[in-house]
Amino acid sequence: MSRHLQVAVGQYSDKGRKELNQDFHGVCIPREPQLSAKGIAVALADGISSSQVSQEAAQSAVTGFMEDYYCTADAWSVKKSSEHVLTAVNSWLHSQTQHSQHRYDRERGYVCTFSALVIKSTTAHLFHVGDARIYRLRGEQFEQLTEDHRVWISSQQSYLARALGMDRKVEIDYLALQLEAGDLFLLATDGVYEHTDAPCVRSAIAAAPDLDSAARVIADEALARGSGDNLTVQLVRIDELPAPEANEVYRQLSDLPCPPLLDARDSFDGYQIVRVIKSGSRSHIYLAVDQASGERVVIKTPSVDMQASPAALERFLLEEWIARRINSPHVLKPCSQTRQRNYIYVVTEYIEGQTLAQWLIDNPRPDLPTVRGLLEQIAKGLQAFHRLEMVYQDLKPDNIMIDATGTVKIIDFGATRVAGIEEIASPVEQINLLGAALYAAPEYFLGEAGSSRADLYSLGVIAYQMLAGEFPYGTQVPKSRTRAAQKKLAYKSVLREDREIPAWVDDAIAKAVHPDPYQRYEEISEFIFDLHHPSQAFLSKTRPPLIERHPVAFWKGVSFVLAGLLIVSLLSRAHGVA
Repeated sequence: MSRHLQVAVGQYSDKGRKELNQDFHGVCIPREPQLSAKGIAVALADGISSSQVSQEAAQSAVTGFMEDYYCTADAWSVKKSSEHVLTAVNSWLHSQTQHSQHRYDRERGYVCTFSALVIKSTTAHLFHVGDARIYRLRGEQFEQLTEDHRVWISSQQSYLARALGMDRKVEIDYLALQLEAGDLFLLATDGVYEHTDAPCVRSAIAAAPDLDSAARVIADEALARGSGDNLTVQLVRIDELPAPEANEVYRQLSDLPCPPLLDARDSFDGYQIVRVIKSGSRSHIYLAVDQASGERVVIKTPSVDMQASPAALERFLLEEWIARRINSPHVLKPCSQTRQRNYIYVVTEYIEGQTLAQWLIDNPRPDLPTVRGLLEQIAKGLQAFHRLEMVYQDLKPDNIMIDATGTVKIIDFGATRVAGIEEIASPVEQINLLGAALYAAPEYFLGEAGSSRADLYSLGVIAYQMLAGEFPYGTQVPKSRTRAAQKKLAYKSVLREDREIPAWVDDAIAKAVHPDPYQRYEEISEFIFDLHHPSQAFLSKTRPPLIERHPVAFWKGVSFVLAGLLIVSLLSRAHGVA
């Protein structure tokens, strides 16, 4: 029987000796598929005592995080999802203060500390701002995992340096830890941890019948030891970690067989095969007709060679998973699957048109406006991936279709890397795909993981190829597998005497394909903008020095100056002798 993520949770909160409980806490254990895709969320907030509305801030922070985190894209990593939500929560709390009577005194506004624990697959993700704490009890080790954002002026005086709602922007501490079965996490406000210790926690857990009771015992002990603050405790114990095969993709991989080779007129799972479009080492692609709707579709099945590779099959299945989460007119769309599948395959829309590779053969010298238009569409498709924290990784003319209306669509997601999927444990070995060597970013050849800047590099290479008919570094990039070798790569200008290409367009392309990813544009939109408008950097360029513009005149001038200095020196000496 497959193992799944299982936890035990205990919680307790009380106002203690105060009139009002300004703490708030919550936990969410979703059902599948969200349990695998997003994990379990535990959160705790503590309103500051100087504010009369901080309890509202604490409640808003926890409920906002719990509700919005599970609304973020499945493809996003836990880190991106959580930080995206917490940034929004912080902005809302800060705006509430700015529109209230406390806008000139943030200590009385909508401010609270916040600590959260997200457990996804076999990893614990911690998010923290303020002075609540998260501990981990593993065996005999009781370890504090968060750092207090409190500044002590003296042994008796201190102030909170960081909290939600305090400023327009907030810095969130983040930590990721590998889990072990039996790990126990403790989340507590300062009213608890300042008056308890590891022996107290251990004895409470050992003696109590459940974690809810243990949490109450810990809080009561803190109160008995003199705590004058609100008391909130959360306990989370990892009872069982998921088996690698528990993830969605692997279940499909295990449950369904690979299809046989298909041919024209074959009936296959409710589809009529029309013809073979392409057969390669990775897949077989067929044009087919849905027998129920009459719609023309494309069916993609794994190749015979791929069937022996679980890693390749997993990547194959991820293609449809990715496609279903992207909504862009410039990305291939999957077809809805209403019938039960009997095999592993992918069904997508049929695009009547040609690849960019074929288009370039038919149009070897496209004009600059046409190139700009095509690049802008490709960029919009890439941006759809990047918004979901996906890196396409295999951008090349063969993977770009142009339909009869001139609309560009990116196809083939076999190399796409998904941050949210990478966080899920899988028994299948992950293989880093470089894509087509001449379009792959130099950092791939150093063994580094690609980013959105790697996709930008590939787009820049395509731009260069469309305008120059060749590659910016020739065939040298795949051969440059050290940093030293990559520093020697020399960009060849795209400018040609027989082409009307502005120099500032060349500047934009050169920046997009820079060997160092951190010297490229941060965003694809910046590159597209600079292809249409001269950048400020280009306009601010100084004129070349005189030695470059007129070398003969330069050296004549230097000679004249030196001759003058010599004459002056001789006259001075002659005058001195006289």
